[in-house]
Amino acid sequence: MSANIIATLSALAEPKRLQIIELLREGPLTVGEVAERLGLLQPQTSKHLRVLHQAGLVEVHAMANRRIYKLCQLPFRELDEWLGSFQQVWEERFDRLDEFLLEMQGKDGYQT
Repeated sequence: MSANIIATLSALAEPKRLQIIELLREGPLTVGEVAERLGLLQPQTSKHLRVLHQAGLVEVHAMANRRIYKLCQLPFRELDEWLGSFQQVWEERFDRLDEFLLEMQGKDGYQT
C-alpha cells in the first residue's frame, strides 16, 4: 500500500473530516461556510482542513482574507484504483461460493 493511500485513509478516518469531504463534493467552500454547515467552531474546522490539506485531499486558495477549499482529484483516483484491485479477489471468492453451493445442493438432493 502506498504512502498516499495510507495518508488518505488516515485523514478520512475522522468522521468530521469525512463530512467535510462530503460537503466539498458539492463545490468549493470557505472555512466559515464549512464551519457553519457542520456546526463547528472556526478553529476546529481549520484544524480539520489543515489535516486534509496535508494529506493532499484538498487544496486552498486565498481570496482577500478568506481561504477557499476544494477537493483534489488525484488522491481519490488513487484510492479508487486501490479499492478496484480487490474486485477480482472478491469475484473469484463469489465464484467459488457459487460452485460450493451448487455442489451442496447436489449432495442434499435440493434443486432450484
